[in-house]
Amino acid sequence: MRLLYCILYVAGIGIASHYLGNALPRAWFSPERFPYKPWKWEKDGQIYKVIGIQSWKDKVPDMSKICPDMVRKEVAGRPTAESTWRLIQESCVAEFVHFALMIASLFVLRIWPGPWGWVAYALCILGNFPFMLIQRYNRPRLVRLYKKLAKKPR
Repeated sequence: MRLLYCILYVAGIGIASHYLGNALPRAWFSPERFPYKPWKWEKDGQIYKVIGIQSWKDKVPDMSKICPDMVRKEVAGRPTAESTWRLIQESCVAEFVHFALMIASLFVLRIWPGPWGWVAYALCILGNFPFMLIQRYNRPRLVRLYKKLAKKPR
């Protein structure tokens, strides 16, 4: 029964996070401020190549392909500075939402105390952490593209 409650809770916060993410003002998110600004040790996202991120990042589920109310998470066609900036902000929102889900998932330990609760929580971490890494890998490249596009005369 506790497994069912954990599944329902995690599904519920997952659905709620979609609406929360869409409702958050994008002005709150800047790639130049903590916690979205790259750390020096990340080497502008290059550190994530150690875990082969470029080979698996496009194989994980992308909710923007399923939910029409979400901004597509890709640079398509001829990107503009504005569309690239929007994508950068969306990457910050996605990172925030996945981090918030990991924090909210701590409640599974209350639903299911003991070792199985920790297993359930570990699965919640494994289900969110890779998406945070993808955002941190992609964002520095998007920022470079944005700066290049913003310099172009119109």
